[in-house]
Amino acid sequence: MLLHQQFVYMAKKHAKKLAVIDKTTGKNVTYSRALIGALILSSKFRKYDKGFIGIMIPTSAGCALATVGALMSGRIPVMINYSTGAEVNARYAQKKCKFKTIIASKALLEKINCPLIEGMVLIEDLMAGVTTGEKLKAALISKLSVNLIFHTIHKGDEDDTSAILFTSGSENDPKAVQLTHRNITSNIENFGNYVHISESDILLANLVFFHIFGLTVNLWVPFYYGMTMISSANPLDFTTISKIAHDEKPTIMVGTPSFFWGYLNKSNPGDFKSLRLMVAGADKCPDALREGYMKKHGVTLLEGYGATETSPVISVNSLEFNRPGSTGKVIPNLQVRIENFETGEICKTREAGMIFVKGDSVMKGYYDDPELTAEVLIDGWYNTGDMGFFDEDGFLWHAGRFKRFAKVGGEMISLVKVENVLEKLLPEGESCCVVEVANEKKGSYIVATVTVEVNKTEILRKMLKELPIIALPRQFIVIKELPVMGTGKIDFRSVTRMVQEILRA
Repeated sequence: MLLHQQFVYMAKKHAKKLAVIDKTTGKNVTYSRALIGALILSSKFRKYDKGFIGIMIPTSAGCALATVGALMSGRIPVMINYSTGAEVNARYAQKKCKFKTIIASKALLEKINCPLIEGMVLIEDLMAGVTTGEKLKAALISKLSVNLIFHTIHKGDEDDTSAILFTSGSENDPKAVQLTHRNITSNIENFGNYVHISESDILLANLVFFHIFGLTVNLWVPFYYGMTMISSANPLDFTTISKIAHDEKPTIMVGTPSFFWGYLNKSNPGDFKSLRLMVAGADKCPDALREGYMKKHGVTLLEGYGATETSPVISVNSLEFNRPGSTGKVIPNLQVRIENFETGEICKTREAGMIFVKGDSVMKGYYDDPELTAEVLIDGWYNTGDMGFFDEDGFLWHAGRFKRFAKVGGEMISLVKVENVLEKLLPEGESCCVVEVANEKKGSYIVATVTVEVNKTEILRKMLKELPIIALPRQFIVIKELPVMGTGKIDFRSVTRMVQEILRA
């Protein structure tokens, strides 16, 4: 079933149930009202060009229903990153995917000082212009049977593109990832079955929908299962998110480690105790963070692993199978193999190599970029660009991006491993980022950036207990605020640039 069809099915089944508790607008939306809203937006969107339609609205009922409405109208939502460089990202999306119309939020544009660019349509104006006739028509359609409603909305095929998302661009220019209905629905079903998600769950949607973690788990998971979504537009408002968790008692929440640190520090004991499933992804989850949630809230913080190109979940720890430090077991109906990056042979147990993924969750390809698609998709196997290994019990361990390995003195050094060792030695709440600096005469070496001054001699002495001397940072540079991306991930590209500029100065 297509994503928007599944939404219709659930909206009819749970008509009186709350679909969205929107904490940004203060509005509660039942499934029956959500269906009417999506049908209205669908009819509005049909007036615009066929093909792609941009969505640039914060996490809210409005953004969720605009995404559903776009699919109902036969348009493909292009999710635009507004967290950093919104105007540049909007224009980049328009140019890359060759479309004009972007459904944007006036309140958002004002808040982030983004000008109204050509092709932008404000959702506030759209909704204000809805006539009584349009409302009545949508309400009447919503009363029809599921099959009759299906005849009034776009049908399509499971292998049609259901969304375009842009990769973070932490290493190169953002790539336009085409994810189909089959990609996202299979990921929801396989992940959901593995961790036992059901319609009785309540999900705290704190992530942005322009990242795959937010789009799949925060938007489509609740609509797919007929759950209630509690939406909040700003994941960085740590106090507000903690209060929402205390008041609304969600059962599922996902996020990045940097966000979870914020919630841990700003919450009161027990604010998150209602959560039966709390998963950290997109970055390494430190032991101290896991321990903090267990101590303060009595909740097990689980770790998972995924990629935009895999819709996103590849592996996840569950309450039944949890090995802290690993990224869990591969979800059902997905294949993962670890290849030696030089020979291409399958790696032995605990031997690190390149992670390849195959299954229905793997993307259709990068839009309008057949060469780049052919580079990463070989016989259905997606090269994640990540390094990792399996242990004896089938748990997947992530060793970092291949591009985050440095060749120092002929040895492959995992910068992520160096970071993990260093991070444990820093004061709580402080962070680090380790980068490679190329030197033609002396060869590459490692530089550590930290958010606080450290005793270099003392730190290196302690790091030497876990790392070979060749992997130790040659220099420590203090950058009080490390640049981060919208996901909360540290922006390695920017950090590397900053280090290069500091060393040149």
